[in-house]
Amino acid sequence: MKLDKCLLVPVLLILSLQLQAQQVHQFTEGLVAENSHHYGREALYTDQLAYELNKGALKTPAEGQQVFSPADHEAVSWKSIKVNEEQKFKERSLANGYIYLTYEAAQDAIALLHVSGHSMLYFNGEPRSGDIYGDNWLYLPVQLKKGINELYVRGSRFSAWQGIEAALILSGEGVKLNTEDPTLPHIVVGENKEALWGAMVVINASQLPAKNLQIRHRLEGKELVTSLPEVPPMTIRKVGFRIDAGNVQKKGHYTGKVSLIQKGKVLDEKEIKLDAVEALEHYSNTFISDIDGSVQYYGVAPRQKQSGGPGALFLSVHGAGVEAIGQARAYQPKDWGVLVAPTNRRPRGFNWEDWGRLDALEVLEIASEKFKPDPQQIYLTGHSMGGHGTWYLGATFPGKWAAIAPCAGYPSLAAYGSADGKIPEKGKSHIEDILLQASNPSNVFELAPNYSAGGIYIHHGDSDKVVSVEYARQMRELLSSYHKDFSYYEYPGGSHWFGNESVDWPPIFDYFKWHSIQADSAVNNINFTTANPAVSASYHWVSVQQQQTPLKYSRVQLVRNKKKKTISGKTENVSVLGIELDDFTAGDTLQLLLDEQEAIRYVLNGAERVLYLQKDLQWRIGQKPSPALKGTQRNGTFKEPFNHRMLFVYSTGGSREENDWSYHKARYDAEVWYYRGNGAVDIVADKDFRPADYPDRGVVLYGNASTNKAWNKLLRDCPIQVQRGAVQVGGKKYSGNNLGAYFMWPRKDSPIASVAVVSGTGLEGMKAADANQYFSGGSGFPDYMIFSSKMLEKGHSEVKVAGFYGNDWSLEKGESVVQ
Repeated sequence: MKLDKCLLVPVLLILSLQLQAQQVHQFTEGLVAENSHHYGREALYTDQLAYELNKGALKTPAEGQQVFSPADHEAVSWKSIKVNEEQKFKERSLANGYIYLTYEAAQDAIALLHVSGHSMLYFNGEPRSGDIYGDNWLYLPVQLKKGINELYVRGSRFSAWQGIEAALILSGEGVKLNTEDPTLPHIVVGENKEALWGAMVVINASQLPAKNLQIRHRLEGKELVTSLPEVPPMTIRKVGFRIDAGNVQKKGHYTGKVSLIQKGKVLDEKEIKLDAVEALEHYSNTFISDIDGSVQYYGVAPRQKQSGGPGALFLSVHGAGVEAIGQARAYQPKDWGVLVAPTNRRPRGFNWEDWGRLDALEVLEIASEKFKPDPQQIYLTGHSMGGHGTWYLGATFPGKWAAIAPCAGYPSLAAYGSADGKIPEKGKSHIEDILLQASNPSNVFELAPNYSAGGIYIHHGDSDKVVSVEYARQMRELLSSYHKDFSYYEYPGGSHWFGNESVDWPPIFDYFKWHSIQADSAVNNINFTTANPAVSASYHWVSVQQQQTPLKYSRVQLVRNKKKKTISGKTENVSVLGIELDDFTAGDTLQLLLDEQEAIRYVLNGAERVLYLQKDLQWRIGQKPSPALKGTQRNGTFKEPFNHRMLFVYSTGGSREENDWSYHKARYDAEVWYYRGNGAVDIVADKDFRPADYPDRGVVLYGNASTNKAWNKLLRDCPIQVQRGAVQVGGKKYSGNNLGAYFMWPRKDSPIASVAVVSGTGLEGMKAADANQYFSGGSGFPDYMIFSSKMLEKGHSEVKVAGFYGNDWSLEKGESVVQ
């Protein structure tokens, strides 16, 4: 069977790239191997085909040839597959299968790979980002070699129903613009005095880094030039550029011209469309994100009445596949407040967890500064996935919202779609238990006492076939056992979306009007739960500064009597507790009765704002934890360093194969971060990395102590050390070339930033770490996890050790599971 059969069509069909002189190779047939992998929202996964590929044991595929023979089901063999009339590979076997495709090149050349509907792929063994949701704007430069080029394209459940389409754009060499995935603002007439930010993709289809690039943007006679960051070789980067809209004086559609320039030479030019709107119309506003320095946006439904003092702010979080501006437009503007819709970084993004959570908080902060709402009138609502976001953000940040209104939402991401709507309390092994522990911040059922902080309005259609109304009923039953202020409405005959009333339901906003955030001085009863103080630490006048056991639930139940000057109650899993003293005065003698121990008496001197209590065996007066320790600014998990404008540092100190893996893995992670998070990352060679040049920035390091020259600059004192042939975890040594590692370590030169390490003891171990499940929203990763490449074949039994550091970042005072 020939696998290089193709259709050759003019690339005029791919209009945005405008590569008129070129041709497209459309893949029309290949081979498929089903039951090859299992990936979920967790650190553990199995991928038998990738396991064989990483070992170099995968035979060249042929129809009928056995790929592997798993112990738990029948042998998997390659079967032929052809595209349908839409030029898509589409069948059920793609849900957990791979497609094998080949292209025979007459000579070495650079091309653009355009695949959609897949979760990722290997091109000649190199991992590349997928377009899992079929957005169809991902073009990746690839190096064709003379002869047969191989693609292993991994499918997903989305692939089974939407299909996979694959093509090569031939002779695509050069540095060019792609305008298919822009991030652009609206121009608000009368408010365009300052430059606006936009963003688009630069494709570097060359073997050299693209340096000294600029974008020149022209609009209505105004011009601005923006210097761009370096774009690494053979990849893409979404870059920000400034827009001067000063000459736009009226509502309408406008065309801007974008020129990509290098040292005065124009490399590419494109046109972009911009819309100008009146001040009281819905609009998008762009900003530079502190998460990664990229350009993001949020949608706005402006307040219609500007007089009468500060108004309310409604934060509305959208459902899967919905743009933030579309979410904002579903609401009629209100006369008593402004509605703001963050993006979750993408229409699907991170399910409002992890970086979706950070995006929501970032937009809330920006919008609060811009619109200056009444701080006691902040409300949260959302639909579908955004209904989940409402349940999750509402439980995670009590006291931040006067009231919340989940619409057609499921409470827990982990339980969504399960038979009983619940999260398993135990895993299949102790390793799985500690990974579940890393996911505790996502478990809204355990955080449910926090809902007492404000009002709740549950809105759900009783005929919803997408998110069953049973989820709403489940939460109604839960809340009815303790919550004194929630409303519940099932819309008769309502499907998942029954028009804008699915979100813009007048009784919700009536309910919001009745609620405001209580002042700290008015709250004397505290019932607060958190699983991670670096995510959520405080509720009114109490804060959990440090835990006893990392990422287990910390609970605080306190009663304050201001007349008697007492605070009493109980705590669980709290090492350092903070109590704000604003409602007491100098000279007061405060009595603290905690966990049934003898009262602690403290005389206020008037200078302190917060009293810190520390628990060893007993509670005592303590102090705020040093920023060098675990706490509210930095508390671990492997995912934490992917923040604070993180950068990726790849190795140049190893063998050619080791360095190639390191760069390709960093590039793969950057491409996936762009696709999932609309983001951008600096990729830096170890030899060029100096910590002082990147203060307070998260660092992701690829390689090991034998290969990455930045290792000792960041990890010299880390109790986990990886080198060729061995991993040392404290006093335990693991030997072999097939060990992979994910772990983090705090930057000693920063109070907030950390280092994440993607490592291996040899090429097989390094490639076992290729999967970036850490970008899946809600996936739990502990502080460290060491595993054999056989994990791809056998699962959790091949994880050697996983755990959390102690508060002093030691292994000895932490928690781990060793197999």
